[in-house]
Amino acid sequence: MKYRILTLAAASFVAACASATPYQPTPDGGRWGYQESQIENNRYRVSFQGNSLTDRETVETYLLYRAAELTVSEGFDHFILATRATDTETRVQTIGSDPFDRYGIHYSFYHPRWGWRSRYDPVWHNTQYRESTRFEASAEVLFGRGPKPDDANAYDARSVIENLGDQIVRPEAP
Repeated sequence: MKYRILTLAAASFVAACASATPYQPTPDGGRWGYQESQIENNRYRVSFQGNSLTDRETVETYLLYRAAELTVSEGFDHFILATRATDTETRVQTIGSDPFDRYGIHYSFYHPRWGWRSRYDPVWHNTQYRESTRFEASAEVLFGRGPKPDDANAYDARSVIENLGDQIVRPEAP
């Protein structure tokens, strides 16, 4: 029974780690979630960074939603994205290349062909690669009162919250 509980706890931990970043503030010491900093009374810098399971569209949606929430909480009606960018970070990880490398022993030194790998070798031909991509969207947001200006970068905050609300995935309660 004790091992069954430990197995279930480990499985739930792995499942929690293997999901897209929910809409949440960046935890202390963490990397994934939204952050904002006030620049002026009506201007903020807002960003949302997702993990490798969070797609670009979700990261950009969460950024817009956070900008709309800030707009309403600060007592404004609309916001303008003065600047906007989405950065991409792609990493390629090698899996299974040299099993001895982590010990500081290079397999090629002990290889019978002294590093010449043109023939089939089960260790060297087992190399696999895993690519992961992370996105971070950031914007400088300018708040305003009254009707939304006729500008492609202007958004009605309450409309954004209403229209994007169904797409927002919040973290599960502990």
